[in-house]
Amino acid sequence: MTTYMRDKPSMFGSRASKFLLSALILIQLLPTQLLAQRSKSPWQTLTGSAPLIIARGGFSGLLPDSSVDAYSIVSQTSVSGAVLWCDVQLTKDGVGICFPDVKMMNASSIQDAYPKRKNSYLVNGVPTQDWFTIDFTLKDLKSVFLIRGILSRSDAFDNNQYAISTVQDIAMELKPKSFWLNVQHDAFYAQHNLSISKFLLSLPKTVTINYLSSPEVTFLRSIGGRFGKAGPKFVFRFLEKDDVEVSTNQTYGTLLGNLTFIKTFASGVLVPKSYIWPLEDQYLSPHTSFVQDAHKAGLEVYASGFANDFDMAYNYSFDPLAEYLSFMDNGDFSVDGFLSDFPLTASSAVDCFSHLGSNASTQVDFLVISKNGASGDYPGCTDLAYSKAIKDGADIIDCSVQMSLDGIPFCLNSVDLGESTNIVQSPFRNRSSTVPEIAPLGGLYSFSLTWSEIQTLRPAITNPYNRDFNLFRNPKERSSGKLVSLSDFLNLAKNSTSLAGVLISVENAAYLREKQGLDVVKAVLDTLTKAGYSNATTTTKKVMIQSTNSSVLVDFKKQSRYETVYQVEETIRDILDSAIQDIKKFADAVVVRKNSVFPVSESFTTGQTNLVERLQRFQLPVYVELFRNEFVSQPWDFLSDATVEINSHVTGAGINGTITEFPLTAARYKRNKCLTRKDLPPYMSPVQPAGLLSIMSPTSLPPAEAPNPVFTDADVTEPPLPPVIAKAPTSSPGPLSTDEKSPNGQTRVTLSLLLSAFAMVLASLLLL
Repeated sequence: MTTYMRDKPSMFGSRASKFLLSALILIQLLPTQLLAQRSKSPWQTLTGSAPLIIARGGFSGLLPDSSVDAYSIVSQTSVSGAVLWCDVQLTKDGVGICFPDVKMMNASSIQDAYPKRKNSYLVNGVPTQDWFTIDFTLKDLKSVFLIRGILSRSDAFDNNQYAISTVQDIAMELKPKSFWLNVQHDAFYAQHNLSISKFLLSLPKTVTINYLSSPEVTFLRSIGGRFGKAGPKFVFRFLEKDDVEVSTNQTYGTLLGNLTFIKTFASGVLVPKSYIWPLEDQYLSPHTSFVQDAHKAGLEVYASGFANDFDMAYNYSFDPLAEYLSFMDNGDFSVDGFLSDFPLTASSAVDCFSHLGSNASTQVDFLVISKNGASGDYPGCTDLAYSKAIKDGADIIDCSVQMSLDGIPFCLNSVDLGESTNIVQSPFRNRSSTVPEIAPLGGLYSFSLTWSEIQTLRPAITNPYNRDFNLFRNPKERSSGKLVSLSDFLNLAKNSTSLAGVLISVENAAYLREKQGLDVVKAVLDTLTKAGYSNATTTTKKVMIQSTNSSVLVDFKKQSRYETVYQVEETIRDILDSAIQDIKKFADAVVVRKNSVFPVSESFTTGQTNLVERLQRFQLPVYVELFRNEFVSQPWDFLSDATVEINSHVTGAGINGTITEFPLTAARYKRNKCLTRKDLPPYMSPVQPAGLLSIMSPTSLPPAEAPNPVFTDADVTEPPLPPVIAKAPTSSPGPLSTDEKSPNGQTRVTLSLLLSAFAMVLASLLLL
């Protein structure tokens, strides 16, 4: 060929020109052909195919990254085409292993096995101290085991003694349908006389590499032609925009502007999800045009950084499914694949929840009941929380009724205003009183303020996991919305065309009658009548009255025909038939806690009770609370996925309704496409109760706990509500001094005691 070029230069130049012209024409035609193919598909990916699910280190959100079990469980929980991702590292003797990083301390027991072999190297120009793979032979690593690499995840599997596997081990043992190797530090290994390229090319033909990615331009350009036609797809991995690519000395942000150059050696790009949906103060900014630009250049786009348990925009309300859908079902573009630590969630997002549309029909019948409205997104019991709950698809919105000093029923999650308003920062902060019938410590109770005074307070969003886990809900809206009276709540519900009805929760009725002269039962019934809910021709909305007190429901039953719901406060394992028969005398349905359905020990389910089945046998529907999206609210068995938890309760346990602070998650679940299939896919099958305990080392099993109690007749029976006892007149209720007497005769606490009693609430408010 060299001789031919020398002897016939002009002819070669002519042919070369024709070849280049043809190549350019093909390059121009390729995107057009792909776009034509895509136009016939619902997917806006480059090829029109569904996005690829890439399991980073296997199911690394649950089990130690790159462990055999983490890889094995992918096929049992994900779409059939899910790709196994292996971060390739080299040992001292040049063997390729699957391990998340060149540094070993974070995800292995290396520090325990070799406490004195810590070392320091320059990694991409940065001095770094750690235990490095290049300092250990494969034989050395036989005594090192894989552990969790992210502290927010369970350490219960760290004692399973998962061995470090070679690339060949994973390929031969698991025989993945699709295998993705990621080479992160080729230049670093080359500095230490180790060659990733040599290792890859020496792999036997029985090891099929389907994808090969790297953040290093030179590595991909040099190895691209050495695999032959049957080689893998090459994917250039972008790191953070300010990071410097080692072989070109350009930032990735600079390389971002030259996608046509990337296309010369790669068929796709892998980018952090922030390249596509940037964040500002952890809120989404408008999406960029990166996916469309890359598709125009003929590049597939794979997005990285997906996990259910960290780094999620507030816009997604802690719901990982919502995040996946925003990257593939937004009407403008779809990424071509997801690199995820939780391939089950990614699989269900792609296969079950994509392209549902707002008018998708319901596939499973259960009630979505809000808890203080959409209180995961806005302060509970406000107009905004209720409006969002309706918009998000709640069937029933709820009002926890409290009474003001002047007898106005209104909605608030607690009788103690300090729990969900700014009262500790208001002129009314001195109106504290101690009410043993309600709580052992002092409180700022609703019946100490008039409704007009309460309306001057600002609501506060609840953050149940801020103190222990630093998780905050929608900070921009932490004080948004206004509190609503029961009358306003009922009118809002009546004007909704989508709601099936309302649930009104009534507590503390006996105390209010005896000590405050307030009849909450009468106030609720009167308000319902005035709002037209007692007249079937005025509204068809269902009315449900809920209470933990049987005496309250008995009173409502005597005076109305509304549905009554008995709430079992305790976590129980069973209920006597006689107790169920007593409940049926005054209740039409029952609310139980999640842990009464799936008992939990140290955040692992230990089994499933037959409580739901027993109650339903007596024709009592069972509603379960409280469902939240935050992953820390769920046992590990539900894989840090609120939808998995809902599915296991609805499809698995057969409950009749969810009571949730995030109605959108439950309402969307009702419409998912997979529930109507004859054979449920693995990612939509209920979890096996106590299933994770079976793969846990005996030394890590949670301790056996005393069984939860059985609910008996004595737990149901209560004396009837007392009559209303008129309250003695008091002076005008302005802001009171610290030595005045409270309405029930208790001496008011001093300001210092008040602040002490409410230190936690005040600190929480200040942190918002």
